[in-house]
Amino acid sequence: MKRSLVLCGLLSVLASSSAFAQADLAKAKNCMACHAVGTKLVGPAYKDVAAKYAGQKGAEDKLVAKVMKGGSGAWGPVPMPANPQVSEAEARSLVKWVLATK
Repeated sequence: MKRSLVLCGLLSVLASSSAFAQADLAKAKNCMACHAVGTKLVGPAYKDVAAKYAGQKGAEDKLVAKVMKGGSGAWGPVPMPANPQVSEAEARSLVKWVLATK
């Protein structure tokens, strides 16, 4: 029983530290200049992105491309600029984090 509690505690720490790491990456790559987790800024809130794409096949790949190349029309008239400072691996990591947002 004690092992189960310790394991659960370790898993929750690892999960939350991963979420903090992704938030730090989003800040470092200037994503947070236009986005926030729970509130619309210039672009949509991450929780709204997660809700819109929940369960959609290919959503991760589509959003990775949008992060890197930019896009327009999905959330209104303001286009999302390309982000050449974000590698594909970083974009994928960020998108997985965004899609897991509740």
